[in-house]
Amino acid sequence: MVKKQWLILMMVLTVLMVGGIVFAGPYSDELNQKVTALKTDGEAGKEMPASIPGINVISTADAYKMYKDKKAVFLDCRPKAQYDTERVQGAEIFTADDFINDPSMADKLDKNKSYVLYCNGVKCWRSTAVSVILHDHFGFKNIYWHREGFPDWKKNNHPLE
Repeated sequence: MVKKQWLILMMVLTVLMVGGIVFAGPYSDELNQKVTALKTDGEAGKEMPASIPGINVISTADAYKMYKDKKAVFLDCRPKAQYDTERVQGAEIFTADDFINDPSMADKLDKNKSYVLYCNGVKCWRSTAVSVILHDHFGFKNIYWHREGFPDWKKNNHPLE
């Protein structure tokens, strides 16, 4: 029993240490804690919050309307392999994992444009975290988080590539 407890303790410490390394950098401790909590919840299979202060949460119908009206740039926050396989037609890749480690990715975005961010649905932490970082750290105001994400977009037969 002691071996099992020691193993669990070592796993927890490893996760905390890796999490600290991953999120160390230019972000405030408060923002690091928010992103770490989102990632932890997502990896545990928990749903992301229904709303986030300062972030516009939109439905699939609203995202599709913005798409049809060309009112926003769609950012796919999923891992590159998923983006390469299938994505919202015209979406740009903006992986959460890369962005967390390379905040300079925000330099390619225009604060005057609107962005719809998506990933793998309500239990995916990636678009949630990117939305929070863009809003809280970089001051983006026109962030639209498509909480239902890619699975719901696809289920509704919206354009893919």
